[in-house]
Amino acid sequence: MNRIGYAAVAGQVVVVVAGAPLLTGWMRQVRARLEGRAGAGVLQPWRDARKLLRKEPITPVGTGPAFRTAPALLVATTVVAAALVPLLSTDTPVSSHADLIVVVALIALGTLTLALAGLDTGTAFGGMGASREMTVAALVEPTILLSVFALSIPAGTTNLASIVSGAVHEPGRLASPAGLLATAALAVAVLAETGRIPVDNPSTHLELTMIHEAMVLEYAGPDLALVELGAQMRLTLLLGLLSSLFVPWGIATSISWAALVVALVAFAAKLVLLGAVLAAAEVFWAKVRLFKVPELLAGSFLLALLAVTSSYFLSGGS
Repeated sequence: MNRIGYAAVAGQVVVVVAGAPLLTGWMRQVRARLEGRAGAGVLQPWRDARKLLRKEPITPVGTGPAFRTAPALLVATTVVAAALVPLLSTDTPVSSHADLIVVVALIALGTLTLALAGLDTGTAFGGMGASREMTVAALVEPTILLSVFALSIPAGTTNLASIVSGAVHEPGRLASPAGLLATAALAVAVLAETGRIPVDNPSTHLELTMIHEAMVLEYAGPDLALVELGAQMRLTLLLGLLSSLFVPWGIATSISWAALVVALVAFAAKLVLLGAVLAAAEVFWAKVRLFKVPELLAGSFLLALLAVTSSYFLSGGS
């Protein structure tokens, strides 16, 4: 049991770390095809990372530990969260620690370290991006908590592995009004947390619109490679969390090598599908104005709140 359980944890981390650039490349390729372009290929993010790793790291004058440690902390917090979230199996040696509050705190910690790095540079763009990022985070984190908490009420626990395992055996929970509202709320929160359209445009460098890019303009070389990898890993992790919570079929609930292999194939298929849907949607969506972002996120928070209320009453108010 322990060998398979540890293999599942290691598999989750490897899939998120190694698969994140591939998912980003896949999404860019889908978007390019829909826009009538050839695209750079699915492996382009890996080629970009290799190029950055060969360059010399440059640290701006006057920056402190916050700037230098942020890339490593961003990747480290995402790796720990990837080990905890039930992406491949609900029965691992760390499943008991996969609490909703812990996972959201790890995600928020990565956001905070990057915002502090943007402030540490002392530049106008860094401060602007950090301010915008924390404004978005203040609205997104409660939405993630409430949307998942709506699913935890019928499960009777905030442990993510237990929530996913219960959804596998009782799929009616996901088709309930609470499940549908929570799905919509969490989907919007994932778009905002990962800086995707319509909240942010990951491919823009326009000073008046960028959020994530404004915080990392001073990074170069291996540090920039880590920042980009961390952002790609967060996208993979949150899409994986979304698929595990609301499309949990295929996740291994028993201890066997066969179940783990099936879970790996199912997880990869879910990510490919979700990535294609998101990339296709971004072709037809436009980025909303910055002043409209709080309204969008407030709407998702309201959906999450309605999901919690609905789940509470459907469970008998106990």
